[in-house]
Amino acid sequence: MSNSSNQAGTPSLFCSIGSTTKQISDEEIKQILYQFLESLGPREDVMLLPPDFTRFHSQAGKISRFICEYYNFIPLGGESPNEGEPHEKKTKLSKSESRPAITILPALGTHHPMTNTQIKTMFGNELTKKENAFLVHDWRKDVDLIGYVPKEMVERATNGMVSEPWPAQLNKHVWSRRLHDSEKQPHKSLILSIGQVVPHEVMGMANFNKNLFVGVGGVEAINLSHFIGAVHGMEKMMGRANNPLRSILNYASEHFLQKELDLWYILTVMGTDEDTGEITMRGLYIGNDIECYNMACDLSLQVNFTMLEKEPKKIIVHLDENEFHSTWLGNKSIYRTRMAIANGGELIVLAPGVRQFGEDEEIDKLIRAHGYFGTPTTLKAMENSDDLKRNLSAVAHLIHGSSEGRFSIKYCPGHLSKEEVESVGFQYDTIDKMEELYNVKNLKDGWNTVVVNGVEEEIYFISNPALGLWAVKERFEESNNTESSSCKGNRTFTVDANQGQTSSDHSGGVGGWAKPPL
Repeated sequence: MSNSSNQAGTPSLFCSIGSTTKQISDEEIKQILYQFLESLGPREDVMLLPPDFTRFHSQAGKISRFICEYYNFIPLGGESPNEGEPHEKKTKLSKSESRPAITILPALGTHHPMTNTQIKTMFGNELTKKENAFLVHDWRKDVDLIGYVPKEMVERATNGMVSEPWPAQLNKHVWSRRLHDSEKQPHKSLILSIGQVVPHEVMGMANFNKNLFVGVGGVEAINLSHFIGAVHGMEKMMGRANNPLRSILNYASEHFLQKELDLWYILTVMGTDEDTGEITMRGLYIGNDIECYNMACDLSLQVNFTMLEKEPKKIIVHLDENEFHSTWLGNKSIYRTRMAIANGGELIVLAPGVRQFGEDEEIDKLIRAHGYFGTPTTLKAMENSDDLKRNLSAVAHLIHGSSEGRFSIKYCPGHLSKEEVESVGFQYDTIDKMEELYNVKNLKDGWNTVVVNGVEEEIYFISNPALGLWAVKERFEESNNTESSSCKGNRTFTVDANQGQTSSDHSGGVGGWAKPPL
């Protein structure tokens, strides 16, 4: 917790509003943000940590814009982020008298840097025009080691497969803001982590300190955290705010972040309006400790978790072509539906924008080399591959991306060939053919009855898998009662997460390769 913030009179939980039916307007968001920022007092330096374009629907772009307006960094309410979107009403709230330097560091994690078009769409014209406002996070090189989580916590989380401390790593530009020259900068730098809480395949529930330790974290920490999630078992992680991996990150937050940084979280919960189909903000939570996150998780499970009464035999998932360009991202279609689909069922993924497997060039090569062939095959491959041992996030992704033979997965990408798709273990069909059979414009989220080749069939349609989690009660409850991980009892080796790595600049001795291994 930041002492300076307490002295300014800001409670550790500043805002907690939301319900399953609430619709929080732009004016409400702006009013709350202005009151919050005013309570923190004047600043000379502010850093924003929003998600990247893969979390466009979080409204983090809009929130970032409102913050920049408050601090006089861009004009007040003078634009709409997207052409054709109505302008917001002008607020009567007072802006800050401060004009701090503002830096925006999108929490890319392992993803590609945002393009100018994505920045403009998400953050608006005025911020796009600000020279040097946006930094690019490089998870392989741009990190500092800030401390270690005890190895005993890692051993428990991985059933003994990893016996070493977890390295807490953070982007060097974030970590450097713990220091300031009081003569030149009277107030401590303010860091605002912005994002959406939603069920997540690796972390159980997304955001909070994940935005720091994964979103702007380093390769060793990201690799190991993804692997811990896979070993613990995806079905036991998704939709659970409390799990072994989150405990590791919480330890790092309490021992390192809260002592050193003036860090606040602005968390949203987003849901779909059943009448209009529009995505709307159901909850807004602001605080500097875990309380705001826990409250957001409680609401997200009510808004974003769909418990089905019966198992769909066929699920159709649509991946927006502007949001999903790789199976690394698009496999949310698998993660988020695996606890719903029937044994022997079929998952069809309509992926017009998918053109590659990994977001990272090195991981793309590993996916192409090893494919999505299930946990035993992947762990056996890791046992014999130094490249996989050095890229544990890829191992986790390969495990997550398999149905373990329980149901079939048919990928219909716009820019990958039949040979490429089938080589990694998926079935293939053309996007044009499948979009004609399952026209997303005529489908509603949920159950649909369609006629395909003259035969009537019942399908379950999901327009955006990133917005939720789907399960049937029996399978969700069954995952609560199973032992952690199908890896347990099949362990013939241990993992050395440091093997073959050399430190890059500013890494504190760890943090990735100056040049990724080939």
